[in-house]
Amino acid sequence: MDNMAFLLTTLVSFGITALLGIVMIPYLHRLKFGQTILDIGPAWHKKKQGTPTMGGIMFIIGVTIAVVTGYATLAATNPELLADIRNNLRLFAGMAMALAFAAIGFLDDYIKVVRKRNMGLTARQKYLMQLVVGVFYLTMLYLSGDVSTEITIPFFGQLKLGLLYYVLAMIIITGFANAVNLTDGIDGLASSVTFVYALTFLIIAGILRFAQTGLMACALAGGCLGFLVWNFYPAKVFMGDTGSLFFGGLVVALAFDVGVPLLLVFAGVIYWCEAFSVILQVISFKTTGRRIFKMSPIHHHFEMSGWSEIKIVTVFSIVTLAGGLLSVLAVLQM
Repeated sequence: MDNMAFLLTTLVSFGITALLGIVMIPYLHRLKFGQTILDIGPAWHKKKQGTPTMGGIMFIIGVTIAVVTGYATLAATNPELLADIRNNLRLFAGMAMALAFAAIGFLDDYIKVVRKRNMGLTARQKYLMQLVVGVFYLTMLYLSGDVSTEITIPFFGQLKLGLLYYVLAMIIITGFANAVNLTDGIDGLASSVTFVYALTFLIIAGILRFAQTGLMACALAGGCLGFLVWNFYPAKVFMGDTGSLFFGGLVVALAFDVGVPLLLVFAGVIYWCEAFSVILQVISFKTTGRRIFKMSPIHHHFEMSGWSEIKIVTVFSIVTLAGGLLSVLAVLQM
């Protein structure tokens, strides 16, 4: 793979995202696109009321431009890349899915900021839209030649699922997109965890020689770092559902691009822990009237237990790193 193209992709994504903060954050302030903080959340979060949201637009622009720039640079030195229809289609289908999820998030955020309430789209509305996007993405994978209905179980082998593969794929796509959304709850958490996740798939892409996947991973990593310039504690801007669902789309796309979506079990350990903490909390409260956690998603449990936001971000990133190492080992033994 062309290292210069990947370095350029990372730098473009980082640079555009970080520089856009100089312009966009004051602009979002003027529009009064501020975050509404839930009354049921930690009391100290109230001081974040009014912090600009929808800042995810910054890295959406940065990542998208970086992928196009990186692809053009790589194709210029490797003309055979243009003939790689299968992986090209997977790359741009993944970007299209992430942008479509971002559009759903933007609509949700817009409703929130215009009506000045924390609830935007209903869960049903959001999920139905995500199902449509998921069907589009799987159709693009099918057209790219990915017609196998086998799924690789890391460290074990392949399992034939038949048509159930597509059911499982839809659950993974929508489930993890929403899980990434849930991870965006404290300053810098989603960006930091996703940065480590992107590095994991950059390594995996290098091992498998998937240039297009490597470009996407570099762009995502650069966008995360660029956003952390403004989003690390104390955050000057939040990504909103616009950004977190875009991240979710790219997180899913990277796993499907390398042909092993179940790597999300390891590399995406924080995402699914966040989601399951919410599910378990709801089930427990509705069936027994008791809560398992002090508050869900689970990062709020640790926050209510006295952990600082920086400590939570650090520990969760280290856990993601451990999961990433397991993912790399799983790929090496395939």
